[in-house]
Amino acid sequence: MQLPQKPTPRVFSGMQPTGNLHLGNYLGAMVRWVEMQQSHECIYCVVDMHAITMWQDPKELKGQIRSVTAAYMAAGLDPDKSVLFNQSQVPEHAELAWVFNCVARLGWLNRMTQFKEKAGKDRENASVGLYAYPVLMAADILAYRATHVPGRDIAQKFNNDFSDSVRARGFGDTFFPLTEPLIQGPATRVMSLRDGTKKMSKSEPSDMSRINMTDDADTIAKKIQRAKTDPHPLPTAEIELESRPEADNLVGIYAALADKSKSAVLAEFGGGQFSTFKRSLSELAVSRIGPVNAEMSRLLADPAEIDRILAEGARKAQAISAPIVARVKDIVGFLRS
Repeated sequence: MQLPQKPTPRVFSGMQPTGNLHLGNYLGAMVRWVEMQQSHECIYCVVDMHAITMWQDPKELKGQIRSVTAAYMAAGLDPDKSVLFNQSQVPEHAELAWVFNCVARLGWLNRMTQFKEKAGKDRENASVGLYAYPVLMAADILAYRATHVPGRDIAQKFNNDFSDSVRARGFGDTFFPLTEPLIQGPATRVMSLRDGTKKMSKSEPSDMSRINMTDDADTIAKKIQRAKTDPHPLPTAEIELESRPEADNLVGIYAALADKSKSAVLAEFGGGQFSTFKRSLSELAVSRIGPVNAEMSRLLADPAEIDRILAEGARKAQAISAPIVARVKDIVGFLRS
């Protein structure tokens, strides 16, 4: 297959199948993913190979892969409009990751704060996979020569290291694009309901810190009512939110769910008490998350259909990635049959 000299504009992103997906995942990523599939070529992956950098129960992992896939589709991702698959079904990810392991440098990985956070104090017992996961992340993206996601350092070094070989094959100075982030918009960083200075996370011990996509209406309402706030009324101007992280977080969540600006939310609720605002926020959150929750349940009732969709998505993904990785093998000097 002949590859174009310039990469096709293409979006790649994915989430790990570990723990429950939450409101931060939904507002920070999935809502934008759904919008982008109307205007971009999109590839969305369940990154199960990343998941096993920390030990996972094999039986539970299978269920989690299906659950995240169901969440993707319930949120609005259409397998007919986007490529939807799980990472481990496409071997090009692992093959390209090994090439990139030989391009990346230890100094880069040593600066990655995520490894230090996830490994904790017992770093000597952390897996090599956890240490090298940024390399696999770059391979995930660049196996499709995606143009709208982060992955610059490894792409640039590969282009430089093999510049003569790249040019000899008609790709000019760059085989891999220097990718850029694309997801933007209100509430792209949803914070913890217990601490407005920390990002909402499925790894946070307290389940009250997040709204899970599987939470029912009563649970959502209870979590919002108990969300941390300060003792003052809601501010009337957006600039006042800068020094009030919990208020800023709740106003940002409302703005994203209602597709409004924070200023518009404060024009409606500013000067009022948090108790009144939280009731409205609860009703809004339930109205948005409830249908997603119900659709997830419907999809999960037919695991064979989810498996079929993932297998078909993997076939489509490999049709894109296999020629790219084959050309990488040519560039680095491997023999191929």
